Amino acid sequence: MTGVTRSRLLIVTVFLLIVALCAAGIWRYGYAQALGQLEKQGRADLALATDRFTGQLRRYQELAVLMAEHPALASLNTGGDAAAANRLLLEAADKTGALGLIYTNAKGAVLARAGDVPENLRQSGYFRRAMTGALGVEHGLYGAQNDRAYVYAAPGFGKAGDVTGVLIVMVDVAELEWDWIGGHPAVFFTTSEGDVFLSNRSELLFWQSGAGGIGLQPGKGPAPDFHASHLGRYEIWQMNWGAYLPRRALHLKQPIPVIGMTGHAVINVNPALRLAGLQALVFALICLIFGAFLFLTAERRRTLARANMMLEERVAERTAELSGTNRALKQAQADLVQAGKLSALGQMSAGISHELNQPLMAIRQYADNGAAFLKKGKPGAVGKNLLRISQLATRAARIIKNLRAFSRNENEPMGKVDLVQVINTAVELTDARLRAENITLNWAPDNQPVFAWGGEVRLGQVFVNLINNAADAMAGQEGEKRIEIALNAKRRLSVTIRDTGPGIADPDRIFEPFYSTKEVSDDEGMGLGLSISYGLVQSFGGNIRGANVAGGAMFTVELEYCSEEAAA
Repeated sequence: MTGVTRSRLLIVTVFLLIVALCAAGIWRYGYAQALGQLEKQGRADLALATDRFTGQLRRYQELAVLMAEHPALASLNTGGDAAAANRLLLEAADKTGALGLIYTNAKGAVLARAGDVPENLRQSGYFRRAMTGALGVEHGLYGAQNDRAYVYAAPGFGKAGDVTGVLIVMVDVAELEWDWIGGHPAVFFTTSEGDVFLSNRSELLFWQSGAGGIGLQPGKGPAPDFHASHLGRYEIWQMNWGAYLPRRALHLKQPIPVIGMTGHAVINVNPALRLAGLQALVFALICLIFGAFLFLTAERRRTLARANMMLEERVAERTAELSGTNRALKQAQADLVQAGKLSALGQMSAGISHELNQPLMAIRQYADNGAAFLKKGKPGAVGKNLLRISQLATRAARIIKNLRAFSRNENEPMGKVDLVQVINTAVELTDARLRAENITLNWAPDNQPVFAWGGEVRLGQVFVNLINNAADAMAGQEGEKRIEIALNAKRRLSVTIRDTGPGIADPDRIFEPFYSTKEVSDDEGMGLGLSISYGLVQSFGGNIRGANVAGGAMFTVELEYCSEEAAA
């Protein structure tokens, strides 16, 4: 081997080593970026799965609370008709799909039931909590078949205010997850003991968390292959848990205090690996083509005729390869853009569910009121309730229309909004709750409209969230409970909402997603209301801030006036 040959071989080796190192760096960077996109989509999917499960459970919670003081059940404590009560509970179980409904007296004796009665009823935690006047909640295995169940125990009160009976509603978890099995991604919920209690992959049920809370292992039999690693802040699981679970997956988890569990999602990372590999391959091919071109140019000085022939052949081959690679790259980039849109749509779904919940709950309330007015022979009041239901249904349809428009890359139009009317609507929607909790709301609007720049539905959601947040802060508070709303339409358009609650514990974090000052056992919310409100106000070009004041907390919403030019 001549010295010239050794020199050329050394140059080629160094060049290839540099290309390999750069390609490895690009692969790692592209893989991390793709994992970031998968994480956003996965967290949105996990939030949707959590909302789905908690929303289904809320129906049974409301069933327990609303039926606990039913006259047919309350009369059992004074020798009422047990057969009629059994029929009532059986009908409720058939209509709602509950695993069982049991009504007991204060001593725990079963007076009426539909379904099997759990063992050690009096010693159960949910029964003891119901006897204190609170809503008892528990989950576990019940019955002879060890069915997975979520249990609500609601107290029934006598005229003296004491607990005279308890209505127990047992929810069949298998029924809740029936139409959810097989969905993507794989999602499971673990209890505080680390057991898998709910999943859309039935093979994972009753598996237990591994050492340090990492991975899963079956309760019986040998543990399948599993290995966990980290790439930056991402936790990657390599597992062999069956044909319907990915072999290599991104693991995400999120505490769900509302149901006392932790949600997990395992997302297939193969698309991220393919995308990162394609990016590294394109870079390497480009560098190799460029290096080959320089090499052939140098070789042409020595043997021009031979070098020209080799150059034409290699350029033709590399050009064909590069064309195919470029087409694949463009397709991959288009797929990544679409994945980003779907991820953003998934992130919006939690906020959309919050917006739809308000008109739906209001429709239900107006429907109940209309039924009551109909019994009292007040058709005029019934007509007003039906008109309001129609308006709220129109509003819900408009919210759904906004979601459909987003999927087509369209935006809900903003324009001239009567701020006074928006606040009046928010006050109407929250009036029933405030009266039920003995909260006084002071709002004295001017008869003249005040026009702001924004979206009517989204701006109304902001004020509903703020009023409900103030009511939540004063829940269980002794003494005066009051909310004051003031509109300042002078130099700067602003609205202040002030309460007499305990104030804000951490004002700097109040608008962070999933941040909440409520107790862990609280059944209300996940800490998204203020974060969503902050984003909505920012989209209108305004600002929202919260601060502690003497005797409570105050939130200020600043908005832009709607000028004639902007309205046009």
